[in-house]
Amino acid sequence: MLRRHLGLVDYQPTFEAMKRFTAERTVDTEDELWLLQHPPVFTQGISGKAEHLLAPGDIPVVQIDRGGQVTYHGPGQWVVYVLFDLKRSHKGVRELVTVIEQAVVELLADYDIAAAPDASAPGVYVNGDKIASLGLKVSRGRSYHGVALNVDMDLEPFDRINPCGYSGLKVTSLGRQIAPTKPDMATVGRQLLDCLERQLLA
Repeated sequence: MLRRHLGLVDYQPTFEAMKRFTAERTVDTEDELWLLQHPPVFTQGISGKAEHLLAPGDIPVVQIDRGGQVTYHGPGQWVVYVLFDLKRSHKGVRELVTVIEQAVVELLADYDIAAAPDASAPGVYVNGDKIASLGLKVSRGRSYHGVALNVDMDLEPFDRINPCGYSGLKVTSLGRQIAPTKPDMATVGRQLLDCLERQLLA
């Protein structure tokens, strides 16, 4: 599985690159994990409703083709795009979602944070607060988009939306959970890739 460390990259060209990669890949194309951060942006899924954008202000809103409602991406949040061939691995979409969620739970356990998924709302939660959001698009049996883990970021923009379409949903971050210790972004990024690769190849 190929890992790409892309740094801080704009949303729109990265979105286009994911779609292009997925459209052009063949049965022999190696799966890839793209680790990156985005400048501040709200992304609205295909079923997204305008009323969940409360007050976006100066942060751009991008309409995209993953499932789910609106979420926020910004510096201090690791995003991993999971470019994975489900057909080749004989995994279903629900299984892939579960695998990604378990990878995040595994990583957070390394920091003594008890986290868990919620069967009714994809993502990972700590005491009911969302710490990681998840959204996928599957085309011809191959996935793109992925998971976003709040590591050490300004959480205020989440107050401008109903996160993932849930009014009043609180969000948290790894940094908030382990304060006053500060998480090391590079270390957490490597750990997240390790956990995802281990779960995906299991």
